[in-house]
Amino acid sequence: MKLRKLMFVLPNLFTVTSIFCGFYAITLCSGEAEPVHLYQAALAILFAMFFDGFDGRVARLTKTQSDFGMQLDSLADVMSFGVAPALLVYKWALAPMGFWGLFISFAFMACGAMRLARFNVLAMRNPHGGGGGFFVGLPIPLAAGVLVSLIISHHVASEGEVLGDGARMPVAVAVGALSLLMVSTVRYRTFKDARPGLKTGLVFLVLALTGGFIARQFHPAWVLVTYFFAYLVMGLVESAVSVRSRLASRKVGAGSVAAVAVATGLDEDDDEDSEPNATDDGPAYL
Repeated sequence: MKLRKLMFVLPNLFTVTSIFCGFYAITLCSGEAEPVHLYQAALAILFAMFFDGFDGRVARLTKTQSDFGMQLDSLADVMSFGVAPALLVYKWALAPMGFWGLFISFAFMACGAMRLARFNVLAMRNPHGGGGGFFVGLPIPLAAGVLVSLIISHHVASEGEVLGDGARMPVAVAVGALSLLMVSTVRYRTFKDARPGLKTGLVFLVLALTGGFIARQFHPAWVLVTYFFAYLVMGLVESAVSVRSRLASRKVGAGSVAAVAVATGLDEDDDEDSEPNATDDGPAYL
């Protein structure tokens, strides 16, 4: 019994470690942070993603899922993938923009918190918990991963130079877009049902070959950016295809209903006018 109770602590240790990585990233961003400090903060958030990705899997493997663990995981996500990336991207690119830079950074954190709150509500309403094949809205760890990959790749590719003024506006637009995607209804795959097999092996092979090609032709630092943006685009494409399919099915359904209504109307008219009109010399319809 004592061993079983200790097993409940194991996934929470991964979650608390993720919180520590987020807290460490915040301390690195505080004050007059140099580019190397921002780079180290981005790496800390990347490690937080690693620990966050394993706490749920450990809980499922050991069958120690709990409401406490779900709430702790959400608080950890707000810290490590909401507050820390928002402060990091503010220090890295948006601080010179004044109020608007502060507002955009805050919007990222606020949208991430709202996205987590919505996830918890849906998980409590779902009898199967928060599991499923798709996320509703971009997961906050993936949104933070996009920003972190940009910061890491820029630091490595530019050899530690400060971000240029011309790149600040595109970064602001990217942060705003990520914020909206988190609170949107765009569906993103969870990959929780992925199992070892031929299909999974082929996908892994394609990813490895793509990463090797990018690293060889451009720069190894851009491999991580490519993977995150590929996941981002995949969700948008799948949602667009799903919406188009639903609209097409509704159009077909509406056409079928209209056809039935027209056919029914004709049948009723035929019944009403089955006898000749008394005021005409011929039948009502030729």
